[in-house]
Amino acid sequence: MRSTNPVLRNIPGADADNGYQAGQTATLPGHAPEIDQQRPMTVDDVVTKTGITLAVIIAFAAVNFGIFLTGNISLGMILTFVGAIGGFITTLVNAFRREFGSKTLTLIYAAFEGLFLGGFSLTVSGWFTVGGADAGQLIFQAILGTIGVFIGMLVVYRRGAIRVTPRFHRIVTGMIFGVAIMALGNFLLAIFTGISPLRDGGTLSIIFGVVCVVLAALSFLQDFDLADKLVRTGAPERASWGVALGLAVTLVWLYTEILRLLSYFNDR
Repeated sequence: MRSTNPVLRNIPGADADNGYQAGQTATLPGHAPEIDQQRPMTVDDVVTKTGITLAVIIAFAAVNFGIFLTGNISLGMILTFVGAIGGFITTLVNAFRREFGSKTLTLIYAAFEGLFLGGFSLTVSGWFTVGGADAGQLIFQAILGTIGVFIGMLVVYRRGAIRVTPRFHRIVTGMIFGVAIMALGNFLLAIFTGISPLRDGGTLSIIFGVVCVVLAALSFLQDFDLADKLVRTGAPERASWGVALGLAVTLVWLYTEILRLLSYFNDR
């Protein structure tokens, strides 16, 4: 039966209508069978590719971090802006690709997002205003919080405490779109009026931040479920890069929201 998941439709081995197993290809009489060089994806592939992606993000974040600390703030801000725009565009390109999983796009995204996080972390934590020690502690707490939420949601998924059903996907996806529209509206409002009710540190900002953290945490369940399905359907090894990208996007989102929340309370 053909998979109803639009992501899985383009993955070899997800379609069993033709009677072939994952990794096999059709052959014609008198012709040698073609060999599929893509071995089936494993959980270890996901762990390895995600680790590589996060290592690239951390490396480029450290680069931009260092540029700021050397006093070249204008260059650091430019790289932060380029990283934010580049990461967003790369994510869109990946979303509209026909094939799932690209090592090149995933690593490009990691590089851009690292540049963004380096400047974002310094700016939001108040490195240049409250002092390096306090800001560094805030960044460390955000990292610990991100890791804690990730591990917690992995345990929740493994134990089946929350079932990832089609309805769950629709609800979470719909809420994420709603939050994205609100964030875009707040961004435009800040540009034209200077008012930013969702990011000014007030009560509404805290509520919005908590909602974003919860949605990011629930998004992990979608990422874990996708990885699980791809492994079980015998998807090719390259698909693990797509899962790594999805996990990286969620981790970055969660980290930025936790850091924002911590900065709100630190200013009070």
